[in-house]
Amino acid sequence: MPVTKTSLRAADLVARRLYEAGCRYAFGMPGGEVLTLVDALEDAGIQFILCKHENNAGFMAEGAHHRDGAPAILVATVGPGAVNGVNVVANAFQDRVPMIVLTGCVDADDALTYTHQVMDHEAVFGPITKQTFRLTAEGADIIADKAVGIATEARAGPVHIDVPISVADQRVATTKLRRRPVASPVVPAQGAALDQAREWLRTALRPVMIAGLDAVAEQAGESIRAFCEIHNVPLITSYKAKGIVPETHELCLGGAGLSPLADAQLLPFVRDADLIICAGYDPIEMRTGWREVWDPQDVNVIDIAAVPNTHYMHQATLNFVAGTAHTLAVLSDGIAPQATWTGGEIGKVKSGLAKAFPRDAQWGPAAVIDECRKALPETALATVDSGAHRILLSQMWQCHEPRGLIQSTALCTMGCAVPMAIGEKLVSPERQVVSFSGDAGMLMVAGELSTAAELGGNPIFVVFVDACLSLIELKQRQRQMVNNGVDFAQHDFAALGTAFGGHGHTVTSRDELRTALEAAQDSKVFTVIAAVIEPKAYDGLF
Repeated sequence: MPVTKTSLRAADLVARRLYEAGCRYAFGMPGGEVLTLVDALEDAGIQFILCKHENNAGFMAEGAHHRDGAPAILVATVGPGAVNGVNVVANAFQDRVPMIVLTGCVDADDALTYTHQVMDHEAVFGPITKQTFRLTAEGADIIADKAVGIATEARAGPVHIDVPISVADQRVATTKLRRRPVASPVVPAQGAALDQAREWLRTALRPVMIAGLDAVAEQAGESIRAFCEIHNVPLITSYKAKGIVPETHELCLGGAGLSPLADAQLLPFVRDADLIICAGYDPIEMRTGWREVWDPQDVNVIDIAAVPNTHYMHQATLNFVAGTAHTLAVLSDGIAPQATWTGGEIGKVKSGLAKAFPRDAQWGPAAVIDECRKALPETALATVDSGAHRILLSQMWQCHEPRGLIQSTALCTMGCAVPMAIGEKLVSPERQVVSFSGDAGMLMVAGELSTAAELGGNPIFVVFVDACLSLIELKQRQRQMVNNGVDFAQHDFAALGTAFGGHGHTVTSRDELRTALEAAQDSKVFTVIAAVIEPKAYDGLF
């Protein structure tokens, strides 16, 4: 957006750089210290969305990012506002979400003799962001440009800008705007390593690919699909990479990383491979069962990643710090395809996974997921909260596009599904959006139903109601511990939906759920569907 004034506020320079980055929405809870920021954002063409809690605001911002690709923007005022956002910023850091965190702060001179709400925001956010800045008036344009670049370049993550009250208002002469070009994904260098990788591909009889967040961020789905089809390479993804190739594809084996039932099928298959290609595979989503699954001294492993491997979740025989799509193209060029997995192993794994997660239950969490997938269009955008239902849904919910199902997979924070769905619906009002929450997760964020009503549209909020922290209760029993601290009262979530201006349904059967889903899709406002399931309903399901 071109500068049209000879003198702008420092906050205007920040806001205009964010507009240039594609941002059209900011989310948060204002206080007196950020009023200039909010004014500048609106003046630049970025709509400020008032939320009911900063943590939820950050997840709405993430949902919006997943639809428009622009950095998420979280706005929080000094002190308690900033601290309320700590969880979602830490989530963005671990889940590789580009987020600009704008906080207001007391001026440095005032802080020398004034103690009310004075705290070191940079110290708070430093460990959970890629970088933190304190805005200066003369440096506002540079800081904003740095923040956008650092947040969006691999691996993406949050950047914090602390904005002193007087600095936001200070006028700055704008003679030149500084802009650094965004770095492009690199291509692996020609040489011995690339020659070796190509030879391994040429001779592999049992290759397998594992794709993850780096590949999603790079939008490498078409390149991955083409490579897998040419060389008959089956594909496993992390949960957040589900749909990078449509999961109905014959070579797709679905998401992995958390379910023991899925691991029982996938891990032996991976261990039987003679070539493992990690294509933009960031193992931050994976649990202990996927730690050091293979020994690169025993099997050829090609690791294509955005950054060097310092995590040690797995190691590789060859490591290319390069773009996924570019590397796969160079690796494949001129290599003739050959028959792989000739014993029908791919089909056996797909069959084993289907049997592990049957869809014919009369009622229960698996039936709820199956009925929702059948009733909602393939293009439906889904979000899911952390809990037992997330593990099951991540295995059963087929995705037909990248980010068709979003969740908190690295930090695994509760209360994310509803606000992420609201953010997605705001940016993509033409798409059907559905969230899946446990009842405890919904209770954490119920106030944002008022935000859903204010923003309009018909998102569907499905709640699994069993009055229990089911995943924790299951772990408690597995450790032969007494039931403590996991049960709570059962609440009327359907009534909660109507109280906030939407519709509400309580369902206890497939027929009731199907009817509620049909009505919800025809509605002009949001719908809460409370699916009541039995205690311990998840036993043996994942």
